[in-house]
Amino acid sequence: MTPLLTLLVATEEPRSGLAWLAMRRNHPGNASQMLRRLGLGELPLTHDAFHELQPWRAAAHLEELLMASGALPAVDKYICSFQRWLPGHLADIADPEHLKTIKLFATWHVLPRLRERADRSHITPSIRRFAAEQIKYATTFLRWLSARDATLSSCGQLDIDAWFAENTEHGRTCLRAFLNWARRSRRCPRSLSVPTMKISKRPALSEDERLSALGRLLSDTDTPMRLRVAGVIVLLYAQPLTRVVQLTVDDVLHDGETTLLQFGEPASPVPAPVATLLLAYIADRDNMNTATNQASRWLFPGRRAGRPARPDHLSSRLREIGIPVAAARGAAIRQQLLELPAAVVADALGYHDKTTSRLLRVNRSGSDGGSIP
Repeated sequence: MTPLLTLLVATEEPRSGLAWLAMRRNHPGNASQMLRRLGLGELPLTHDAFHELQPWRAAAHLEELLMASGALPAVDKYICSFQRWLPGHLADIADPEHLKTIKLFATWHVLPRLRERADRSHITPSIRRFAAEQIKYATTFLRWLSARDATLSSCGQLDIDAWFAENTEHGRTCLRAFLNWARRSRRCPRSLSVPTMKISKRPALSEDERLSALGRLLSDTDTPMRLRVAGVIVLLYAQPLTRVVQLTVDDVLHDGETTLLQFGEPASPVPAPVATLLLAYIADRDNMNTATNQASRWLFPGRRAGRPARPDHLSSRLREIGIPVAAARGAAIRQQLLELPAAVVADALGYHDKTTSRLLRVNRSGSDGGSIP
């Protein structure tokens, strides 16, 4: 526990740490009580033990501080979040067969794919939400079948078609994984046909709209600096926010009058007005004055211990100031492809060369640009 103590007392704002320890003092499960139970050995120092604690927000924050201090092994926080949520959902399933099926689906399909994603790159809040939505819609579907006097093993194509006709595209998307898993594991007839997913495309901003948005972000001092910097990176370099939040201050290369951003090879040059904004922001980043991120290297530090900002939160904030991220990325990649060969753009921006080649063909055909995967 010594590393955790060091982390807490080293903060530049000790009052915030004291306030956190004193929060909900007369309620069971507050932070100071959890720490006391850990010290007395009443609470095992394991992730599984923390996933059962309430209130879950206090437990989650303490768990992340323990990971940041090295007292607990590092585990993706969104996997932890999903594992905290799942038991409560399972407890609400009354039908024993439904419970068994959903538990198997979660154990052998949803969780393994979350772990694979975490090993391959990182999990975003939207991926964590989608995992829970898959579980919720699978549970709802089993209840819906019961109301039709049917089971998963006995459902037919008419049942599948009726569900897809009655539900939104989001509901259909969430259920597809469960149906495909059930078919592969022979829990429903393998002959069932699962309707394919419809993919909608969002038009990119026009070049005039992109330049107008860039000018506004560079000059509007009323907008928080972190939003201005994040928006400029999207509008100039076509980066998804999931990648933007993974940038560190070490990815900003500054030497004299030259500033570069490292997305791929070679690093991308940063125009002078943008460099001025970027360097001013680095000197005064948000969320740096608590135990959470006092020595953070993230370009966009989050509120959680050792974590960057959440891309979904950043996206909603950018949308509030008039920067639609998908449309902005579409405009940025289109302009990059007009100026440089597709292979060069792919290397510099960290895209696969097949992606930029496909987008180049789309641009040449006169399409609206669509969305970038």
